[in-house]
Amino acid sequence: MLNIDASLVSKLIAAQFPEWADLPIRPVEFDGWDNRTFHLGRHMTVRLPSAAPYALQVEKEQRWLPILAPRLPLPIPVPLAVGRPGEGYPWPWSVYEWREGEIATHAPVADLSAFAATLARFLVALREIDATDGPAPGKHNFFRGGPLTVYDAETRRALVALEGRIDTDAARAVWEAALAATWHGAPVWFHGDVSSGNLLVENGRLSAVIDFGTSGVGDPSCDLSVAWTFFHGESREAFRAGLPLDKATWARGRGWTLWKALIVLAELPGTDRLEVEKSRRVIEAVLADHERHG
Repeated sequence: MLNIDASLVSKLIAAQFPEWADLPIRPVEFDGWDNRTFHLGRHMTVRLPSAAPYALQVEKEQRWLPILAPRLPLPIPVPLAVGRPGEGYPWPWSVYEWREGEIATHAPVADLSAFAATLARFLVALREIDATDGPAPGKHNFFRGGPLTVYDAETRRALVALEGRIDTDAARAVWEAALAATWHGAPVWFHGDVSSGNLLVENGRLSAVIDFGTSGVGDPSCDLSVAWTFFHGESREAFRAGLPLDKATWARGRGWTLWKALIVLAELPGTDRLEVEKSRRVIEAVLADHERHG
């Protein structure tokens, strides 16, 4: 496994951006899975893909984030430079402007319903941006924004593995409904990973949306998963009310959410108790939402 640490980042910066070589480098407090991120001084971050599939996202973000940013109601990451492979590191990498705020996973939110409504407005604005020549679903974003059939076999294997542990009949019905709710619209911009770890909070309010690695143009239903992974009750309804989407899109959104929760629950029993329990709660929320809204 490639060791991505502050020493490697220091070597890359010194070799390719010597004007920043004297700035201190340290890991961010809460890091992601797809990339390793480090503070570079007080006002920048270095973001390095952790594996080859994630390296495909670097060029996309460098090209499109400056185009999307001025058209959105909340700040998003600002790329400052792109790095080349070197010092034993095999992929391109990025330097970004540092964005203040805590991730919503760990930050107090003053009013979750207002937070949900603000996020909904952001996603509406994102969808309204001209999608011409935007990146279609593919390997760069693990086919988010494309048809759910890509994950049909994986989902069905998880359902077999979870027989007797969850209501697999109900889960299968939700999945079948999602597959049947085919997307027929024109491609629109989507974020691809709207989760609490990619939402920044300042003073209890949503202040920025980060990590556009799985973004693209296509079906926006993959952006709805946050309705069941982070929101609940009134906040979930506020999120739903802020998005002018039809029942079929919500059905596909439940499908995307169910797929991820099922494979986590099927693959992680006994290894990460917190993730297992979270996935179980998400599955229950999705099944209940299907029963209520159909």
